Amino acid sequence: MAPARPYWKGYLKLSLVSCPICLYSGRSSTERVSFRQINTKTGNRLRQQLVDEITREVVEGEDKGRGYEFSKNTCIPVDDAELDALAVESTHTIDIDSFVPHEQIDKRYLDSPYYVTPNGHIGQEAFAVIREAMRGKDMVALGRVVLSKRERVIMLEPSDKGLIGTTLHYPYEVRHAKEYFADIPDLTVEPEMLKLAEHILQSKATDFDPSRFVDQYEEAVVEMLKKKQAGIVVSRERAVPRPQNVLNIIDALRQSIAQEKAASASPKPHKRINGQGEILLSIPGKKSKGALQKPANQLNARSKNVG
Repeated sequence: MAPARPYWKGYLKLSLVSCPICLYSGRSSTERVSFRQINTKTGNRLRQQLVDEITREVVEGEDKGRGYEFSKNTCIPVDDAELDALAVESTHTIDIDSFVPHEQIDKRYLDSPYYVTPNGHIGQEAFAVIREAMRGKDMVALGRVVLSKRERVIMLEPSDKGLIGTTLHYPYEVRHAKEYFADIPDLTVEPEMLKLAEHILQSKATDFDPSRFVDQYEEAVVEMLKKKQAGIVVSRERAVPRPQNVLNIIDALRQSIAQEKAASASPKPHKRINGQGEILLSIPGKKSKGALQKPANQLNARSKNVG
């Protein structure tokens, strides 16, 4: 069942064929543990105030504006009406301009993913026609859509019974690789080194499975919060990695292969059941009503939403 509130509603149009659609955001960061600024003496949350950088006086909401700083402490005032006059008028339509080979899309241009679904029963046939016309051709559609008053280029590709829409960055938003790669010297790799490295690569080859990704920092934060809630003193010492012996590349590659062989020979760890949360242990001790429900719910939601 689709989420109750789409991010955007409008029409998908290919030449004279159009259909009503909905866009739903394809990612979320709300499951992460978040923190509030507090008064360490009282534990109460803090409220921020805007202060004039020169006079140091507090500025109330009705006096808050925006400006472009073109030199130190010198800004050009810009009000909302001036920006609204420049905003691209939304037609609430994604008009497909062209189709390009998928392999030609530079991954650096990819921005935010969206799920695209038909909006209601009307237009489902037209939606299916556009979707199936692209399927199997290894082509993606490029169109334009106005989101948050800005026109964005969006890439559309078939996915299961719907479409995946991914907004693309404009060229001025993407940095050129030459700025970073120019100083890397041209080296000839010795055949033996290359052969050993290729062997390691082959031994680690697998299928893409995002369910295997574990946010170890997030898990550690949740575990720490559970301990603090239970009144357990947590460590403030940061783990320092052990110093490693300096090896030449050949020896390092050979030792890597030996470790891979040893790891493959050891018993496989118990595979986690799909949908099972990462942290399921209850906190010892008395819990206050509603305390730390968010982190626990977040972990359960994260395990269910992946897929």
